[in-house]
Amino acid sequence: MTSKTRIPIQLQINGRQHELEVEPRVTLLDALRDHLGLTGTKKGCDHGQCGACTVHVDGERVLACLTLAVQAEGRAVTSIEGLAQEDGTLHAVQAAFLEQDAFQCGYCTPGQIMSAVACIREGHAGSDDEIREYMAGNLCRCGAYPHIVAAVRQAAAEVAS
Repeated sequence: MTSKTRIPIQLQINGRQHELEVEPRVTLLDALRDHLGLTGTKKGCDHGQCGACTVHVDGERVLACLTLAVQAEGRAVTSIEGLAQEDGTLHAVQAAFLEQDAFQCGYCTPGQIMSAVACIREGHAGSDDEIREYMAGNLCRCGAYPHIVAAVRQAAAEVAS
């Protein structure tokens, strides 16, 4: 295959079907950002080390920079743009991030939120230490970690009630 070879794929992103033609080596991150215009998912390190590109595939968190777009074919992908309800009501984690000032520059925030949703859903929000451990794959250069933990704790309590 040459670098110009394109293959047709169908991706289900945030509940909508998309048909694309991409090179086989295109990452899910680049498909989201460059081919679909969904720029909420951020490209940080592009090496799977910072967590800025975290999305959910079939409900599991994955690093979109390390996932080929073709690997997501036939699977449900949720990006940060798909978390809020259709009417614009924020997800509990998004609202908690705002209330707890869990961001400064905001670049890592989409990935942090996607990981936080998975943290709560998978039952890893029992204590601050457990939250910190689960969220360790998401880096924040601004150091908003105490506020991020508080936001996850708040959202976990709201989801449980």
